[in-house]
Amino acid sequence: MKMLLCGCWRRCVAMSFRLLFLLPAGLPVRSQGESQSDNKQMDNVTVRQGETVFLSCLQGEFVTRTAWLNRSSILYAGEDKWSVDPRVSLVVLNQDEFAIKIEDVDLTDEGQYICAVQTRSRPRTTSVHVIVQVPPKIVNLSKDLVVNEGSNVTLMCLANGKPEPVIMWRMLSPSDNSLSSDTEVLDIPFITRQRAGTYECTAANDIAVDVQTVELTVNYPPSVSEGRDVGLTLGQRGVLLCEADAVPMADIEWYRDDRRIFNGLDGIEIEDAGANSKLTFFNVSETDYGNYTCIAINKLGSANTSIVLFVQDGNSGTSTVFTPTCLLFIILLQLLLKF
Repeated sequence: MKMLLCGCWRRCVAMSFRLLFLLPAGLPVRSQGESQSDNKQMDNVTVRQGETVFLSCLQGEFVTRTAWLNRSSILYAGEDKWSVDPRVSLVVLNQDEFAIKIEDVDLTDEGQYICAVQTRSRPRTTSVHVIVQVPPKIVNLSKDLVVNEGSNVTLMCLANGKPEPVIMWRMLSPSDNSLSSDTEVLDIPFITRQRAGTYECTAANDIAVDVQTVELTVNYPPSVSEGRDVGLTLGQRGVLLCEADAVPMADIEWYRDDRRIFNGLDGIEIEDAGANSKLTFFNVSETDYGNYTCIAINKLGSANTSIVLFVQDGNSGTSTVFTPTCLLFIILLQLLLKF
């Protein structure tokens, strides 16, 4: 109740001041239809949020009182500052001009301002409407997403600003002009791995542009490039290569027939580099020939390919594939020929 009475009292004081200011004692009462004051409306003043706005009105001769008012209070009465806002200050007050300024303008400063001047004959007012423009700011943006291939994805971008910003979505990297939206929402149904990448939200108005991005990761099971058989002569250095594609990155395992091969065993080195894996023989022996399998595994599945390491005739350049049974037969035949 006290706060209500206090507010009413302040409004009454302000209204009383205006009435006393605009209608001083001794002012003759005019008949109905006569103008008792001169009112002038200036062009709107547009200012950006955070800048400084200057408000000025002409004074002229025979001015007895003058004041600047906003929608609800008196800012300056002559040289006397009534406003408690430290951003408001007097710029100039003389016979020609009465000007004030408001620094670090915000949306709350938007509205009508009145310069009231009392002359010896009658009062006059000059009013101006201040429009505050606010650069766009993205206030709500989808977080970086990790989804499985085939999922439905929705990206959201909300922004504030004045004038109201226009929002646009586009696929930034890799660039895809077919995937865009001129609304706050970008829907991507049944997403594929080709849609993974960086998405850009742009909020723009007449003042500025705000840009933010979202990273979209698409998980998918491994696929393995078809293996290429390799021919090597005895004692030669050779490499078997396995190339896999998967998100998240696949773990690659090597097998000889049904036996898993580990790095460093039997003179074999396994080196993984990103999505690729190399199996290296430093000195190929007869027991190394045969069928090898590369298996790529991640949490969504697995894939494999087979590679045959075969004997290559160093003289003729012809190639022969020896299975373990065939190799054993050749060795026994060589032993029998010695006797």
